[in-house]
Amino acid sequence: MELRSEMAANRRSEATGGGGGGRGESVVEDCGRQESSCGYCKSPNGSSSVSHGLIAESLNVDDYQDLLDRGWRRSGSVLYKPDMSTTCCPSYTIRLKAADFSPSKEQNRVCRRMERFLDGTLDTKAKPELLEDLNTSKVACECECHGRSNLATVETSVDVEEDKNEPEQFMHYLSDAIDKAVQACIESETFSANLQLPKASVKGVSPTKKKKLVKGLENLSYTSNIAFQLAATLRRARSEKKDEKGSEFSGISAEDQLPSELTPRRIGEKLARSLSQTDETSGFLVQACNGHLNFYSIAEHASADKTGEEKSLSKESSTRNGNKRRCMVRCCNCCSGKRRKLEILLKRSSFEREEFELYRRYQLKVHKDNPDDITEEGYESFLVDTPLVFVPSTGDGSVPPCGFGSFHQSYVIDGRLVAVGVVDILPKCLSSKYLFWDPDFAFLSLGKYSALKEISWVKENQVHCPSLQYYYLGYYIHSCSKMRYKAAYWPSELLCPLRYSL
Repeated sequence: MELRSEMAANRRSEATGGGGGGRGESVVEDCGRQESSCGYCKSPNGSSSVSHGLIAESLNVDDYQDLLDRGWRRSGSVLYKPDMSTTCCPSYTIRLKAADFSPSKEQNRVCRRMERFLDGTLDTKAKPELLEDLNTSKVACECECHGRSNLATVETSVDVEEDKNEPEQFMHYLSDAIDKAVQACIESETFSANLQLPKASVKGVSPTKKKKLVKGLENLSYTSNIAFQLAATLRRARSEKKDEKGSEFSGISAEDQLPSELTPRRIGEKLARSLSQTDETSGFLVQACNGHLNFYSIAEHASADKTGEEKSLSKESSTRNGNKRRCMVRCCNCCSGKRRKLEILLKRSSFEREEFELYRRYQLKVHKDNPDDITEEGYESFLVDTPLVFVPSTGDGSVPPCGFGSFHQSYVIDGRLVAVGVVDILPKCLSSKYLFWDPDFAFLSLGKYSALKEISWVKENQVHCPSLQYYYLGYYIHSCSKMRYKAAYWPSELLCPLRYSL
């Protein structure tokens, strides 16, 4: 059997002084072929997911590293490997060499959003009790947006360096505002909640481009093409759905397959209306033009043929609006008492009541699990129990300071547990197993943020353990749209199921 030959090879390596010598013995029981319902494609066939199974009493970290590189994964003490020729959703081991990782713009935005939240400059519109739990003290704000007018104070408090970054801050602020409008469309069931919709990006309109615009559009400051991206995502989803059922639309263009209310033009109009009804874009006029979301600076709306008095009033209004835009980005700077503290703690896998309660909330609110199905026993067998034999640090560069084994990496903000990443640390990699997080902090994209921190952890610990080079993201399942996000961590590698090469 393939597994026996792998284990035998490892034991031979141990006998000659290599491999996992002194790191414990692997004891496993073969469970044979396993058939079950699929949690990815939700196939009505109750036995469409096919894999080979093992139960491990104990597992050497070197042996498990070898098994990972042969397409195996673990769930608690159970090891499984999809039968790629027969299973409904082929699952490919995916890994990333941490030193070669190149973060995307969206991934950089996730990090910046966390920093802004910790600094107090991110408008979360969070529940009052959430801010109280985080010990965030508010002081009186002297900005116009909070009911007082002390524009001179705001103006003089802005330093030169902040002014240089102001356009970028506006773009981030407007991007977040569009994302909130998209979320409102999801809540109103305009867009499906089951789709992974793209995040908005906003670009500035350069002075050179403004000169080429038709008269009357000189005050166009920012623009976004999010409506086209949303329409494309919806089009792909409909196309996949049609392919499953057998398409009846052959010969019809992709644009015509979308309902008229979901074309880029209509989506842009919906988002513009949603933004105009909120206070998110104060200081800007929002208009939709052929699918593009355009933001016009109100401060530059003064007409050239005004009288002296009108010009004076316009100038005053311009100053007020300009300061109001500054206030949108900076009001939290003068409203936050102190910087929030984020702690990332790594500890060996064990049951903790606080972590279980967070897991329960996550499964109920995010995955809509049945409350009766969430038990301590189930949680322990899934995310706490581990067959991996712990290997303590030796200080000789062969083992990182934390050792090898199974760990829980907790994310704590001002004393409140907000996320837990379940990981295995092995001779060549950190293998990500599962993440659960506080639904109140969904706006921080903790799934993406934790992946970036885990990649950083691998980079940092290569200094202590040179063999530790890779970040394993679990399985990449192309047939499941919710699992394709893993391809965004570039440049990643997929394991060939025939040659077992990456």
